[in-house]
Amino acid sequence: MNDVQKQTAKAIVNIFETGRVAGDYGAVTVLKGDTGHLTYGRSQTTLGSGNLFLLVKAYCERPDAQLASELSAFLPKLAARDVSLDTDMTLRETLHDAGGDRAMRDEQNRFFDDHYFNPACHAAQARGIVSALGQTVVYDSFIQGGFAKVAPLVGATIGSAGIDEPQWVQKYIDARKGWLSRLKPPLPATVYRMDAFTALATGDAWELPLNLTVRGVVISPDNLDDPAPVVRASAVDPSDPPPPPILHLTSPYMRGEDVRQVQEALNTQGLANARDGVYGPFTEALVRKFQASRGARADGVVGPATRTALGL
Repeated sequence: MNDVQKQTAKAIVNIFETGRVAGDYGAVTVLKGDTGHLTYGRSQTTLGSGNLFLLVKAYCERPDAQLASELSAFLPKLAARDVSLDTDMTLRETLHDAGGDRAMRDEQNRFFDDHYFNPACHAAQARGIVSALGQTVVYDSFIQGGFAKVAPLVGATIGSAGIDEPQWVQKYIDARKGWLSRLKPPLPATVYRMDAFTALATGDAWELPLNLTVRGVVISPDNLDDPAPVVRASAVDPSDPPPPPILHLTSPYMRGEDVRQVQEALNTQGLANARDGVYGPFTEALVRKFQASRGARADGVVGPATRTALGL
């Protein structure tokens, strides 16, 4: 996708979530019954996934972060995914204020592209999906969750049994609509996303030509100039098991099976280690080396993106 198509893809998903093309880097929300708990930023990343900790940590490490000292105090609880933070008004107000900091906006742009948009495009391309609309369909699934569950339901691959990309993408849209409709309320109501994609596919908008109308909202070159798209980045399926812990260097060191699994994966990647289940300085150094080899932020923290890269 070119830059305009990327902006358009993000705007489409934003319209699904907010009804608007652009939104707020300082948005803080807590939805009743949401397994993600406290959510924040232009892509509303969640406390429950561990990604809110990773975002705030990355921001606090920036030399230009204006509110680093205030937010650093919350890092231990963010790392532990402490749900008491849902009602911590000091944290919520500080996060909201940080949304006005250029450093936070820049960090969110990098973070959300690294953790959601780019992995979605890579996953789409790996399946032979090269159109802008097809990649947007996959991106929407990465934001809402469930791509790995729905893709196998299509029961075919592009190029097999005479199925081309538009046919596969439409089959995927139909399969996802059925999957969403079987989840617990209010999730079945979100099938409107699939109806919107079907309308775009039927209208032959595979390369996302502007102007586009999605759910009554016009996406044009003028309103794409706002660099603050808001999407909701959280798992959609409440039946999913809780995510594994965020692994990082602590005192005392983190220990256990989660650590050993990461060490095993590092070993498979040619980064030999004792596989002793202890997240010490050597394991952290290997994680940094692995992250750098993939062009990712080499922070030594094993969160969702690093786990995925390790094949866990």
